Amino acid sequence: MKKPLIALLAALVVGVAGWFAWHPAPTAPDVAFKTLDGKTITMADLRGKVVLVKFWATDCVTCMQQMPATIADYRHYESKGYVTVAVAMSYDKPSYVENYTQTRKLPFPVALDSQGKLAQAFGDVQLTPTAFLIDRQGRIVKRYLGVYDPAQFHAAVEKALAG
Repeated sequence: MKKPLIALLAALVVGVAGWFAWHPAPTAPDVAFKTLDGKTITMADLRGKVVLVKFWATDCVTCMQQMPATIADYRHYESKGYVTVAVAMSYDKPSYVENYTQTRKLPFPVALDSQGKLAQAFGDVQLTPTAFLIDRQGRIVKRYLGVYDPAQFHAAVEKALAG
């Protein structure tokens, strides 16, 4: 009874490993972020850095609850090659986004997705917060929707920074 079970588990492990070998992490879309201060940042500009692209809205309670941690994470990892780009959803009023960014002194680039093209490029993002952790090679290594475990997030960022 044990031998068939061991053989089945071994086949499963080999199959899963094979799937990951043939299905690498998807590449982040080649987009340009237009920031509130008028700059344009492309994904190509961010190559070599670990990037968190975070879709959010000023009327999103969870987004507002997460923002202090997002700021703290950015400040903690920035010197190691970590960048956050906060992307305000198309339905968010630009004046609200600008006010929030200024009053909270957000230290990272904030972009407006006024036409929804960035959300579309990242798989038709509709719910906030939705975040994508992108490694130094431009691959999406993790997608986060809603509340996520800080310890697991930090572990993923540190792994990406080490890679």
